[in-house]
Amino acid sequence: MRRFTTTATILFWVVLAGLGMTVRAEEIGCLDTTFKLLSPDDSVCVSAFEDPKVPGVTCHISQARKGGWKSLVGLTEDPSRFSIACTQTGPISLPDKLSRQENVFSEKTSVFFKKTKVIRMFDKKHNTLVYLAVSTKLVEGSPQNSVSTVPVRPWDGK
Repeated sequence: MRRFTTTATILFWVVLAGLGMTVRAEEIGCLDTTFKLLSPDDSVCVSAFEDPKVPGVTCHISQARKGGWKSLVGLTEDPSRFSIACTQTGPISLPDKLSRQENVFSEKTSVFFKKTKVIRMFDKKHNTLVYLAVSTKLVEGSPQNSVSTVPVRPWDGK
């Protein structure tokens, strides 16, 4: 029994550490897209987040959000429609070891299982960071996705 408890504790901390690797976005604002008389409107919201391991890169992601009464209690499933744009906002400092592919952002878009994730990839040949936003829910056989790139260049502050 003691061994199980130790293993479970270690697993808990590993999972908790893994959750800490992704960041939460700061909401910039929302635009109502569909008017609903007595309940929250459908909208498109824009959020910003900084890459947790690559200082100097900020991404903005827009996501469609479903309104209605169910949205007030978190029971709606947001549509798999989003867009991402990432840019250099300061000097980029690449870590000595950068994973070939790493999850840098994740946000639930339904009560069950569905998420929007942003994965960072590094195109070493072109010295470019690639950010891929993807929905974990398959739509017509392939996931919805959007891509943005940030060339790694010296920062001139302009």
